[in-house]
Amino acid sequence: MIIVMKKGVSREQLLEVKQRIRELGYKPHVIHGETRNVIGAVGDERGKSVLQALESMSGVEAVVPILKPYKLASREISPTSSVIELAPGVAIGGQKLVVMAGPCSVESEEQLLETARAVKAAGATVLRGGAFKPRTSPYAFQGLEEEGLKLLDLARQATGLPIITEVVNPRDVELVARYADILQVGARNIQNFPLLKLLGQQEKPVLLKRGMATTIQEFLMSAEYILAEGNRKVILCERGIRTFETATRNTLDISAVPVLKEHTHLPVVIDPSHATGHASLVPAMCYAGVAAGCDGLLVEVHNNPETATCDGPQSLRPEDFAATMEKIRQFAAVAGRTV
Repeated sequence: MIIVMKKGVSREQLLEVKQRIRELGYKPHVIHGETRNVIGAVGDERGKSVLQALESMSGVEAVVPILKPYKLASREISPTSSVIELAPGVAIGGQKLVVMAGPCSVESEEQLLETARAVKAAGATVLRGGAFKPRTSPYAFQGLEEEGLKLLDLARQATGLPIITEVVNPRDVELVARYADILQVGARNIQNFPLLKLLGQQEKPVLLKRGMATTIQEFLMSAEYILAEGNRKVILCERGIRTFETATRNTLDISAVPVLKEHTHLPVVIDPSHATGHASLVPAMCYAGVAAGCDGLLVEVHNNPETATCDGPQSLRPEDFAATMEKIRQFAAVAGRTV
């Protein structure tokens, strides 16, 4: 349910309504608007009729049911698109596109620093790199773990770029959060609900990747797990879904971008690298994503893809990334955005 407060309500009136919501067994989530505040009351759907009585409270204008199963992610509760601060001076969801670029996996100090400096010079605003790598095979390279996090921290100090890296195991949330500016949830963990709940208790932004066989509604319900724990800084990432097609690694669902924009206020980015699996296809999918209205891109770049420990075939070389960024700027301008 959405509790719409009257214009000019006092702080005391707002606190009183929040307290009453808790007494009724629901969790209040306040959304501060330009002209008025609204409170999302989240809890057991079966007893939501008791919330209607809140209309009699001082300061309450109306109590409105949220029709979507995902409450806090819905545009019903926040018609205005959310803008999430990723780091000082870097935000996603506004007029400026955010490009996150870097290697799939952190391999060495030399590899990471060379790639980080290259992507920054080309215009990237966030450095991506995996320290913990969930792999299909248990014998494949699993990442440098904390040593990889330390190298990412070194690269941040050297370039000034905020870093995004994946957290795989719930027990590693606190560790990764100490180093990362943005916590990434991979496609395989889209419905790892204990992990999502822990991330919801963090203050760091969370980038949530769509699962290989996840519907849009299931995607948003996973985001709801994070939001319901109190973390409002959720970014959605379309990274391709599994279809019958074998020409690409996955099938990038470009239509998911405008669909998500219709249904949720959360920022949306695309990952064309994991979607296609081929470096030659990544630039075109970047341009398509920008044209579709995405708020950012997550692109794999490696200084020497031939020696990459994972995902070398889909990683752009620094010079190719720089050329792609030039065209991204042109597409962004047509779409009324900047990079």
